Amino acid sequence: MTNLELQKKANEVRKGIVTAVYSAKAGHPGGSLSAADMFTYLYFEEMNIDPANPKKDDRDRFVLSKGHTAPGLYSALANRGYFPVEDLKTLRHLGSYLQGHPCMQETPGVDMSSGSLGQGISAAVGMAMAGKMDKKDYRVYTLLGDGEIQEGQVWEASMFAGAHNLDNLVVIVDNNGLQIDGKVEDVCSVYPIEDKFKAFNFNVVTIDAHNFDEIRAAMENAKTTKGMPTAIVMKSVKGKGVSYMENNAGWHGKAPNDDEYKIAMDDLAKIDEQLKEA
Repeated sequence: MTNLELQKKANEVRKGIVTAVYSAKAGHPGGSLSAADMFTYLYFEEMNIDPANPKKDDRDRFVLSKGHTAPGLYSALANRGYFPVEDLKTLRHLGSYLQGHPCMQETPGVDMSSGSLGQGISAAVGMAMAGKMDKKDYRVYTLLGDGEIQEGQVWEASMFAGAHNLDNLVVIVDNNGLQIDGKVEDVCSVYPIEDKFKAFNFNVVTIDAHNFDEIRAAMENAKTTKGMPTAIVMKSVKGKGVSYMENNAGWHGKAPNDDEYKIAMDDLAKIDEQLKEA
């Protein structure tokens, strides 16, 4: 897909995120929106996947380590054809297969149940190690939050991945700088993120999370790097695309009311118009 096509698709993913959280009256829009461009690139450009055969053996795997941003993953999956976009409105409803955190038993396209922060990367590392042991060609991608990497388990998993030269693993850190309690650097600073991953034998790339040229280049870099896993640290804007949510920690985990939902959808409609003129 061209960058313009990806931008348009990412805006649809953002609409799905806002609609899902609004319909649920609960959820995590901020970190879902900051990662929407990466979700879009992974599912529409990068990964070897087939919505008609979600469990195909040679598929690439994705683990949402920051599982609370399930609305972003669900919207990408729906727009990619794993299930109807209309079903996003059932997020967190009783009986819905779209639970508050990803569930691999219930939701098509979800490779790993997640939600307890710090654990998803361990599962991804295990998948990557299994691929090496079984001599499979699939690649494994995992998305972490910058607040999440305050968890010690993240670094145990990273140490293992680096020690075992898992060059089929891509760890993506959504560095939007905010977590539920405020600025990451004020709560418990994780900086410098890049140096920490380098210390664990990672190839490290830093990018603008909202620039598809930079996302594409980082993924190509990861594919051509041999003998070590890759960490992509993406500098992002929490709540990207919705005016009043951008860079606002208060929108880490709450739903818009009726008026806020209208403003959000109007903001995203304006982006649609701008992209039509591009």
